[in-house]
Amino acid sequence: MTADRLTIFDTTLRDGEQAPGFSLRIDEKLQMARQLDALGVDVIEAGFPIASEDDAESVRRIAAEVRRPVIAGLARCRRADIECAGDAIAGADRGRIHTFLATSELHLKHKLHMSQDQCLEAAVDGVKLARQYTDDVQFSAEDATRTELDFLCRVIERVIDVGATTINLPDTVGYSTPDEISEFFINIRERLPNTDGIVFSTHCHDDLGLAVANTLAALRAGVRQVECTINGIGERAGNASLEEIVMATRVRNDLLPYATGIQTEAIYGASQLLTTLTNEPVQANKAIVGRNAFAHEAGIHQDGMLKDRRTYEIMRPEDVGVPKTTLVLGKHSGRHAVQSRCEELGHQLSRYELDRIYQAMIRLADEQKTVGDDDLQKVINQVKAEQVEVDA
Repeated sequence: MTADRLTIFDTTLRDGEQAPGFSLRIDEKLQMARQLDALGVDVIEAGFPIASEDDAESVRRIAAEVRRPVIAGLARCRRADIECAGDAIAGADRGRIHTFLATSELHLKHKLHMSQDQCLEAAVDGVKLARQYTDDVQFSAEDATRTELDFLCRVIERVIDVGATTINLPDTVGYSTPDEISEFFINIRERLPNTDGIVFSTHCHDDLGLAVANTLAALRAGVRQVECTINGIGERAGNASLEEIVMATRVRNDLLPYATGIQTEAIYGASQLLTTLTNEPVQANKAIVGRNAFAHEAGIHQDGMLKDRRTYEIMRPEDVGVPKTTLVLGKHSGRHAVQSRCEELGHQLSRYELDRIYQAMIRLADEQKTVGDDDLQKVINQVKAEQVEVDA
C-alpha cells in the first residue's frame, strides 16, 4: 500500500501557548519555531496576531526568519483580525491566513449572538478578504463536530467557492469518539461536490483523553492535515500530541500507511526545549517523551529487554532522540538486571556475590524507591569488603 503524505500543522506556538502557564516571549517563540523547522513540520501556526502586539511581532519575526515551513497567522472572520494577520505573514516565503468562525448553534446563540445566515455571510466575507493577502487560506469551523451537519456543509461549500484551500473541522471541546469522528468526516466529504484539491484537516482536543485516537480515526476517513502540538499542550486538557501521531503512523504503518516529513530523531529535543522554555515538566508516563517511556523496573520486563528489546519496546528510543533505554533498579527488579548493571560498572561477580548484592539492593530500594549507580557501587564495595574479611 502506497503511503499518503500527511501535512503536519503544528500549533504549539498558538493553541499550545494558550494553556495557562505556557506563555512565551518573542525570542523564545522564535527559538521554538527554529526547532520546529528542524523537526520538519510542514506548517507552523506562529500566533494570533490581533491578540497583542507581542503576538503580532512574533509572527512577523518567525515569518521573516524561518523560511522553509508555511507560516500561518490565526484570525477571526473579522476585517481587523485578517488585516493584522495578513500584515504579520507578509514576510514569509509561504504565508497562510487561518481564519475561523464558530458554526454550532450553541456558539452562535450564546457566544456570538448570530443567526446561521449571518454566520455564513461572515465566513464568506472573511475568506474573500484573506485571499487578498495570500492564496493559502485555511477556514476552520469552530465547534464543527457539534454543528448541525446540513448547515456545516453549506458553510464549507461556500468558503471553498470563494477561495479556501484547507478546511479544518475541529473537535473543539474534545467531545467526540473515534467512531463519531470517522463517520463525521466521511459524511462531510460525501456530501460536498466541490472538494477536488481541497485538504481536509482535523484539530482534536483531549478533554476525554481521545485527541490522538480521534486524529488517527480522521486520517482513515480521508483527512490529510493534522493539527497538533509538542507534548500535547494546549487549552484545558491539551491538543493531540505531535509525537504520538507521528510515531503511531511509523510504528503501525500497516494500519496507518501515511508518511510525514518529520525527522523523528529530533522529537525528544523539541520536547525538552519546550519544557525548558515553559518550565513545565512532561508527565513521567507521557508516551514517547516522558521519562518512563523507555524505562523498565519489573524484573520480568528487564529480563526480556536484556534478551531482546522487542519483547517490551515497540520502537527504539534512538528513533525519537532518547539516548537509550533505562533499566531502573528498584524493588521489582530481578537478578539479571542487577548483574547487567554491575557488569556495566566493571564488576564480574560470582554467583554468591551477585546474590548478596541483589538482596542488599532490594533492601535499599524498599527504603528509597530506586537505586542509582552510586548507591549500587557502595553496595558492591560493601559486599566485596565483607567477602575479603571472611576470606582472611
